Amino acid sequence: MTEPTAATSSQRADLEKAVRTYGGHWDTARGLRALRDAGHSPQEKNTRHILRELAREGLLVKTEDWPVLYTTAKKD
Repeated sequence: MTEPTAATSSQRADLEKAVRTYGGHWDTARGLRALRDAGHSPQEKNTRHILRELAREGLLVKTEDWPVLYTTAKKD
C-alpha cells in the first residue's frame, strides 16, 4: 500500500472531523461536500476510500450496498 500524501491525510482528518461533528448518514456526495467546505478539491475515488477506512475503524457502519450508504456508529 502506498503512503498517504499530506493532502490525502489532511482530507482524511477533515472528513473524519465532519463525520464526528455532524453524524448521520454519509455517502460519497456528502463526503465530497464536506471536503469542499473544508477547502479541499476532493476526488470521488479518494473520498470513497476515506469513507471505507472510517468504516473499517468503526466510526461508520455500512447500511446500504447500492448506492453505498454509511451511518455513524452509535457511541456507548
